[in-house]
Amino acid sequence: MNHFRTAALDRLAAADPGLVRLRLAGSAVLGIVLAVAALLPTHVPLTVMLVGAIAAMMTAFTVNDATPGGQAVTLVLAFLTGAASITVASLSSALPPMDSVVFVLLIFVAVYAQRFGARGTALGSIGFFLFFFPMFLQAHLAQVPQLLMALAVGVLANAVVRFVLLRHNAEAEFLRVRRAFRARLAAVVRATEAHLAVNGSERTRKQLRHALARLHECVLLIEDAAPDVVDARAADRLRRRAIEVELAVQWLAITVQRTCSDELTTDVRDDLIARLARFRALMERDPRELPLISQTGEYSRMLVEGSRIDSHAAPGDGVRKALAELALADDRAQRAAAPESTVDPLDDEDDDEPTPAFAYDNRTRSAIQAVVGGGLAVLGGELVSHQRWYWAVLTVFVVFIGASSAGATFVKGVRRLGGTLIGIVGGVLLALLVGGNTPATLSLILVCVFGMVYTARVSQVVMAFFITSMLGLLYSLLGTFSLAVLWIRVAETAVGAAAGILAAVVIVPVRTRAVMLDDIVAVLDELAEFLEHSRDLLAGEENVNIIELSRDLDRAVEQVRTTVEPLTHPVNLRSARRDYGWHVLTTLETIAFRARHVAARAQPGMLAGPDTDRLRQFTGRLLANIDVLRKALDAPGGPTPGTLVRDDGTPVSDRVEQAETRAVLSSLSHLDEALVSLGRVFDLQATDPRAPAKK
Repeated sequence: MNHFRTAALDRLAAADPGLVRLRLAGSAVLGIVLAVAALLPTHVPLTVMLVGAIAAMMTAFTVNDATPGGQAVTLVLAFLTGAASITVASLSSALPPMDSVVFVLLIFVAVYAQRFGARGTALGSIGFFLFFFPMFLQAHLAQVPQLLMALAVGVLANAVVRFVLLRHNAEAEFLRVRRAFRARLAAVVRATEAHLAVNGSERTRKQLRHALARLHECVLLIEDAAPDVVDARAADRLRRRAIEVELAVQWLAITVQRTCSDELTTDVRDDLIARLARFRALMERDPRELPLISQTGEYSRMLVEGSRIDSHAAPGDGVRKALAELALADDRAQRAAAPESTVDPLDDEDDDEPTPAFAYDNRTRSAIQAVVGGGLAVLGGELVSHQRWYWAVLTVFVVFIGASSAGATFVKGVRRLGGTLIGIVGGVLLALLVGGNTPATLSLILVCVFGMVYTARVSQVVMAFFITSMLGLLYSLLGTFSLAVLWIRVAETAVGAAAGILAAVVIVPVRTRAVMLDDIVAVLDELAEFLEHSRDLLAGEENVNIIELSRDLDRAVEQVRTTVEPLTHPVNLRSARRDYGWHVLTTLETIAFRARHVAARAQPGMLAGPDTDRLRQFTGRLLANIDVLRKALDAPGGPTPGTLVRDDGTPVSDRVEQAETRAVLSSLSHLDEALVSLGRVFDLQATDPRAPAKK
């Protein structure tokens, strides 16, 4: 029983690092309970009470400022925004078609507000939904004072939960993130076992790739959470060691995949799988028990075996050596025994440019598309139902929030419709199950709210399922439930999704490839900055924390991952486009991986002295290649801006005695190869200075 409980907790920690989503979902549910409890003695109508519950839920879900002070300001602004929306919604509902006109215009404001970051997104969403729900609840102008009171109660309920009952505890969250890191690390090792057991397959390769991506997310969370708990020097050590562990486990995954192509006997394969399983058991220890791994005989045996492997390695020795390196990296991370931290002169620079209030860019185009889509949704929604046309407009808003291209809008629309169809079944079953039982209905509504908030960041289909199921229960609570109403909901969702997709494809369309190219240019900009400062650090000319720069590069690559999803998603039936998207993403991930490797190993002055000129020559060629790539991406389809230059042998890592220095130069060389590979995607030729000239 204890083993089952431990395994379940590990899975929960791995699925939700830091239990952030659990805290948000719990805040939403607890806020609703407090708001309803506060409103019950006032004997207000059920519709008014629901507005208070909705306000508590929306503020818990959308207010995500980085600091408590920022969250408090946003909550005050959320009340003012919500009050304006409720008042206008109640006024315009009595003057059709003003309600539909204002609702569509509000889509523009809400989508455009995303340009102002987390606060803009929160206020835009709150303003939109608190216009929508009074329409859904058929609120009247005479109810506005009560609705505003309910809104204030809902916002205050969330404030009590946020700042008192479920207050953010940085130390506890950091420990949970570390637990999640170890759970995800064990998941990668488990995936390598599965891959090795079947001698490699496409399915296990995808599982391994997914596990590595989830581990990388956790590394970024550690980097974010560490400064809130420890001082700057200790945070730098933790970041460096976490990256070293990630690099080691990625190398283990690469080695296992290569080993699968070797001829292995059954005994060797079983031995490697057993070693991986024993190592995974060490990885899964609670971080509060550290440094247990270094106190085990298994750990010592791995280090000894890894050190004995020479150039005449036997089959499977590569995996054994990779395991030893991972064990060593993990022990160093546990102990946090790092070299002296570096000073980052970039910390004093303010590179963030203020966001312009008015500009014509992708956000503006998305807002224009959303307005057109909303207008089409009103027309189509009226044909389906004169009373519930607003569901179609809501769908348009949902598919445009966070979507940066026509492809992303299409994928979100499909997911929204799919989740709604599945939710119809859930809504009908739940409504029939608890029909007439108000306490049971309220309890299931809270369960649906929890599920909606908990899954919002990971699955739009599941989130839509919980939303639709919750609406079925709300209709039952209001006494208006029927299967016909739910099917109207499906029809309106389909109309809204179609209207949004049509607007995204026809009205000033933003193609997925165009957004992807812009995001790749951003990656190249981050890479160029990383290389420039890495060169100066290795040459001993400045002491800069390039781990921060590698983190910025990771963020830029993560943005490409989000942008390229419409190309790689199974809904894209063109296999050539999917392969294209995966190749671009894989190449960029390789670049980010090598940059992290350099950041983790580089030390000030590592290549100072006679090697500095060769280092400058090498990095100068890399920066020139990046410049050629940027010009090609800025003008796709235009004349070729030049050719890339392959490695001319300047790093000569085999002439360097220090292992750490050779590792850094080797990663720079691999990064160089990845740049050339990226150039091939965009039809850029590469020349080799060492190749003999053709006569």
